[in-house]
Amino acid sequence: MARWAIAIHGGAGVDPNLPEHRQEEAKRVLARCLQVGADLLRAGAQALDVVEAVVRELETDPFFNSGRGSALTRAGTVEMEASIMDGRGRRCGAVSGVSTVKNPVSLARRVMDKSPHSYLAFDGAEEFAREQGLETVDNSYFITEDNVGMLKLAKEAGTILFDYRIPLTGADTCSALAGAADSSNHHKAGMVMNGLPISVYAPETVGCAVVDSSGACAAATSTGGLMNKMTGRIGDSPLIGSGTYACGACAVSCTGEGEAIIRCTLARDVAAVMEYKGLPLQQAVDYCVKERLDEGFAGLIAVSSDGEVAYGFNCTGMFRGCATEDGFMEVGIWE
Repeated sequence: MARWAIAIHGGAGVDPNLPEHRQEEAKRVLARCLQVGADLLRAGAQALDVVEAVVRELETDPFFNSGRGSALTRAGTVEMEASIMDGRGRRCGAVSGVSTVKNPVSLARRVMDKSPHSYLAFDGAEEFAREQGLETVDNSYFITEDNVGMLKLAKEAGTILFDYRIPLTGADTCSALAGAADSSNHHKAGMVMNGLPISVYAPETVGCAVVDSSGACAAATSTGGLMNKMTGRIGDSPLIGSGTYACGACAVSCTGEGEAIIRCTLARDVAAVMEYKGLPLQQAVDYCVKERLDEGFAGLIAVSSDGEVAYGFNCTGMFRGCATEDGFMEVGIWE
């Protein structure tokens, strides 16, 4: 019997000035969702069912950028994306451009289990969701007051912002707008992600990687994408091999600069390094974060079929948590 293990994340690239009460709120959400997964694994649930259940919980809570609380497009609407992968046989499902499905990760699961395809998007994904009887809601359900304010800020700055959970008022807003408008100042200010100062970057994509007591691995990732993104933009989260990957050796979920993650197929690279270089999980994660991202910033969580848990990131912080069969459980943000 293998040892079960679970890892979750809520996004990489955290403002160092994130208020303490927001840090604690993030940790509470992570701990609650982590407990859901651990309880299912103790009861003998399969990895695929666990990653879906945990990501559904994360999608339902508006704190993170997935499901309710997703980032808004230029048009002020929500276009969500998600993927799920079963390491047994490397089956997968993914969706993009979802605007009414309450839990996009469950639609990705249905694409995998109930369709002849691996990926559906926009109207086709919505139609399939209705055919499958999945719960749908009005697009306004996903929109929060915080995100409406951030979209306004992004439009005033004339740029794309990653979802950001610290309210900006007065001088802070002016400072953020000035920084976003002058890319030459970004590098002077310190950490930059996708050309933006870390103070306006917090992607908060969510993901889960699990190995169950049989040694089967699975992963799932879900996001609302970028604030003020072009309609139709697709990031790494629904792309198998980039934002999500699972096989016989491991399961991986990524977060961060989507375009950088896509270019280096980050999730698949972790598995490839394990397979072809023979590295253990944490060394494989460290290698890929250091050597494969070029100038991009990202993070990832991973589990191995042996019950190991690993994570890595090359930016300021990553919302994350993990639990293992021997009773270990933790949530964290910083190094």
